[in-house]
This record gives sequence, structure tokens and C-alpha cells, in this order.
Amino acid sequence: MNTKRLGLLAPLGAMLGNLAIAYVLYFLARIIYLLVNYSYFEQGLTFSHLMEMLGGGLVFDTSAILVTNIPYIILMLLPWHRKENKLYQQICKWVFIVINGLALAINLCDAVYFRYTMRRTTTTVFSEFSNEGNLGSIFLTETLHHFYLVIIFALLIWGAWKLYIKTGLEWKRLRPWPYALTVLLSLVAFAPFVVAGIRGGFTTAVRPITISNANQYVNRPIEAALVLNTPFSLYRTIGKAVFVVPDYFSDEKAMEAIYSPVHNPSFSSQASEASDSSFSKKNVVVLIVESFGREYIGALNKTLENGRYKGYTPCVDSLIAKSVTFSHTYCNGRKSIDGMPSILSSIPMFVEPFFLTPASMNHVSGIASILAEEGYQTAFFHGAQRGSMGFQAFSRATGFQEYYGREDYNEDTRFGGDQDFDGMWAIWDEPFLQYYATKMSEMKEPFMTAVFTASSHHPYAIPEQYKDQYPEEGIIIHKCIRYTDMAIGKFFEKASREPWFNNTIFVLTSDHTNLSDHAFYQTDLGGFCSPIIIYEPGNAERQPEIQDKIAQQIDILPTVMGMLHYPKPYFGFGIDVLNTPAEDTWAVNYLNGIYQYVKQGHVLQFDGQQSKALYALNDSLMQRNLLGKVPQQSQMERELKAIIQQYMTRMTQDRLTVNSE
Repeated sequence: MNTKRLGLLAPLGAMLGNLAIAYVLYFLARIIYLLVNYSYFEQGLTFSHLMEMLGGGLVFDTSAILVTNIPYIILMLLPWHRKENKLYQQICKWVFIVINGLALAINLCDAVYFRYTMRRTTTTVFSEFSNEGNLGSIFLTETLHHFYLVIIFALLIWGAWKLYIKTGLEWKRLRPWPYALTVLLSLVAFAPFVVAGIRGGFTTAVRPITISNANQYVNRPIEAALVLNTPFSLYRTIGKAVFVVPDYFSDEKAMEAIYSPVHNPSFSSQASEASDSSFSKKNVVVLIVESFGREYIGALNKTLENGRYKGYTPCVDSLIAKSVTFSHTYCNGRKSIDGMPSILSSIPMFVEPFFLTPASMNHVSGIASILAEEGYQTAFFHGAQRGSMGFQAFSRATGFQEYYGREDYNEDTRFGGDQDFDGMWAIWDEPFLQYYATKMSEMKEPFMTAVFTASSHHPYAIPEQYKDQYPEEGIIIHKCIRYTDMAIGKFFEKASREPWFNNTIFVLTSDHTNLSDHAFYQTDLGGFCSPIIIYEPGNAERQPEIQDKIAQQIDILPTVMGMLHYPKPYFGFGIDVLNTPAEDTWAVNYLNGIYQYVKQGHVLQFDGQQSKALYALNDSLMQRNLLGKVPQQSQMERELKAIIQQYMTRMTQDRLTVNSE
């Protein structure tokens, strides 16, 4: 085949046609993957769900095809007319066949390896087998056992060779400059599509896709292997040997005695009290407010600016007057993609965002999955387009049965549709939180929901009608904080009129902190200061107070389980802060290679090998290093090492649920 009739556009036409052949190879490899491992996927596999997964697979295939075929694309669109000679074009053909033949071989091999791992192979496979000397014999044995895959591979490569499209041009008959200009313009025009295809989309709301995004298209974690392709999983995890298990403790029981993320309520110190109370199926509502750092909240900063600081959150201030919060509260990461695992699954960010690592394909539990097993209806709300930030994928992987995004809001004729879109990220907070409250009123109790707001985000804009009400003040984010605070106030005003309100536990926190204009919130630790506010309107016995304790995002799951008197074992790296003595509360986070561990009035900074600094919490600017001068240091080091080793071990061994024990 050739594209001579396209004239000077023949190189572009031929290249696109051959990339289409690559798509066919990836599609057939996925079908073979399914057939070889059909028993693993047949549960709940309907035609419509299969189409959903195959459609999702196109996203990852596009990224893999474009990344791996970059050499071929450049060779084909090089603006040099002499490349139309037969030798050069034969080289292009061989490059295409070798690249895509290798990709096909990797996909087919992984179809065999899947049953041992139940996931797509990532670059960790190279370290996993780095000390094995019998890989050759293993590979040969498996090849003989699956000879039919070798035959299929040969047939598909033969078909690709025969179907390969040539340009059909002859360089001696070409005018150099018109040819060079046309091909160069083709390259320039095609480049944005390559970038978008590799990233997973054009829009600003789409971050580069990773293997965890496959969860967006699946009903079970195991199905993500069908959505992904192995070349994508390999190149996306190159250099991502994120989790390395340290050897602080050789005795696992000794480590478990110091710290364990497995919670057994029936064996806790509150066992006798909990045994007298049955599981309370209250609704659970979690508000994750974009960039809503503790700094902006007047009620949590009564000593700031010598007591003159009022903050920017009158509505949240009034909420705090009716709630329980804590004197020291922290987020466990610095990005939105860190917030969701921390808040909803009690998984902190260590080294790299959990979303972006191979461990994101592990089996993961969370508030939604735990409560769904008890008959709760669960739903996650985010006013951006579906797929934005990978939230839909993660929410689905952690047990949220429904996901409501911008598209769903637009379809609801009771609301303003896309005229409420902020033009960049999502639906404005005020209307979307009203939508959130309305949709919860249509859910069957008990329910568990979470919402992730968006308006207090770069580029820090607010709706036109509020620009006079909330003018520029302080730093650029402050007007957005005032707007979002108002939206939160209106949400609670609407929710308070609903029949489910008094049977609900509300938790309000932020995904992370943001811009700051106070030195205290610009320190290593201050940059992690997020609010954690617990509001239980139907419980007259829970008195509003600011408890003198340390709390963090990963404590939200265990604390909610404690409030519900949940009686079964569950997994979470945090603690039930309400039922833990103040001296035993703690927080941990990771910043540029340093673990920060907060406990007993101090913060320890540890680089994984040795402690680097120790500060008193009342040393707000972290100016006096007390390393080696505080008796608590050795105990803090032991506890932090146990937390790190538990985390790394469980990440690498896929032990992030109680079922994996």
C-alpha cells in the first residue's frame, strides 16, 4: 500500500495509517490478554462493561503508542526530501515493526505473567528478579507451554509487515523546499496531538495519566490490568522505585508491638466501652476543601498577630463553635492527589504521591468500602470533568459506588449547567455544594459521601457577581477563601433543613495548604497545617471544643470508625484521635526527603537513616534545634522507623487491607 495520491502530505498520511496498525495490534493484544485470563475477569463482565474497559484502554494505548513510536514519527516527518529513497523508507519500516513488535511481545508475555501477579508488569519486575539466574530457562519453559502465543505473535507481525503503508514518493522528482516546508508544518501540527495523547487529554484539568487512572474504568482492582497495556505500565514507572523497605526491624513482631496500621476495635483499650454500644449507622459526610489551610481560619488562630487576626472564614468559624477540632492539625501531603488517599483511605504520602506509584494498583480500602459492606450508599462529588486529577479512578477503587462530576451537574436541569463552570477547572463551589446537598437528600440512608471543592485554586478567580463583595485583600487567594467559606455556610444552611442532617457526622478538612502570608505557616511543619473539624449536630453529648491533641488527615478514617462504634478490624495508618490520650496522638509527613514526626510537643526530622533535627512545637519558627537534648527523641525515632517500615513493607507486598493479613 502507498499514499502517493496525497502528494506532499504522503509522509503524514503514511505515518497515521501505520500508527492505526499499531492500535490494531494493541487492541488484539488486549483481547488475547482477556481470553488467556478469562476466568479472572468473567465475574461481572457484561458487554457494556467490557466496552467501557476497552474504551478506557484506548486512552492508555494512545499514550503508549505515541511514546514508543516517537523515533518512527520523527523519522517519517523529518523535513528532508532525500529520505524518500528506498533504503531510508525500508529503515523506517523496520523501526516501526521492531518497536511495535516488541510492544506486542511484551503484552503477550504479560498475559502469561498476569496470573502470578494479577496486575500489569511494572519496572519493579527488574529489581524483583535481579538476583535470579534461571530466567532464561523459565522464559523458554513458558514459551513452550504457550506456543500458541508465539504463533499468534508471528501472524500479527507478518500482517503488520504486509499492511505497512509506504509514502510512494521518489526523492529525485521532489522539489526540496516545498517538500521540506510541507513536512515540517505536518510535524509542527502533529506535535500537540502527540503531547495531548501522551498526557491523556488536552484540557488543563487533565494531569498526565498514570497507571492508577485505569481504576476509572473498572469495577474491581483486578480489572485495571485489562485496561492498561504493559508498555505503558513499564515506561510510566521507569525510575519510580519509590518504596524501598528499610531494615530497621528484623523481627516483625517487635515492629508490630511498636506500631501497626491494623485496627482491632474489640481489642482496643476502649473495648469494654465499645462493647456496650452497637454499631451506629450514622451518615458520614466528608468535605475536602481545596487549599483551605488552617492559616485562613480565624477561630484556629486566636493568638496570631497578637490576637488581632480575624481570618477570612466567618462561616467556618461559626461551624467550629459547634464542633470538635484539635490544637495541632496537619495534612499528610502537599498536593491534591495526596489528600484523597490520606483522608479517605488513611494512607499518607511518603516519597511520591500514592496515585503516581505502582502501589496505586494495590488493593485499597477506605471509609467508602468499609461502610458499603455495611449497607451504606456511597458517592463521591467533584465539580470538574470526569477523570480530572484521577479522582474518579481513586474513588472507584476505594469503594465509592457513584461519582458525580461536571457532566452530571450539567445534566441536572434544577441547576445552572455549564454557565456555572469557572472556565478553568470546575463548577463554582456555591452551586456545586448546593447540588451536593440536594443529591444527598435523594440518597437512601445510611450514606457516606465526600465532596472535593475547586474554587479556591489557581488562578484564584471568583464569580463575577461576587467581585465587589469579596475584593482583593491580603494575598490573592484570600478572596477565594471568603467565597468558598460563604459556599460552605450556604451548604450547611441547606443541609440543616434536611431530614438526614441530625443523623450525620460531618468532617471538614482541606486537601493541602496553599499561599501564606505568615511566617509560622511557611516553616517545614507549618506548610502542612490543615484544619480537621468534626461536626455531629445530632449528638448533644459531644461538646464543642478544641482538644489539646495532635491530629492528621489519616486519622479521619479511624476516628469516624470509632464514632460509629464500628466493631470489625480495619486498615488505616492513622489513629482514632478522639479515643486516644493526648500524649499518644501524633502526625507524620514527608517533605523533600525528610520525614517529619510530631508527638509529645516536638517535631522530629528524619532522613531515613538518621535524625537531622528536633524542634519544640512552641518553637513556631523552628529556630532551636534540640537534637540530642530531649529524652523523647529515641522513642520518637523508634516509632517513626516502625511507621516507615510498615508503610514500605505493605506497599511493596500489597497489604493495604485487613484481608491481606
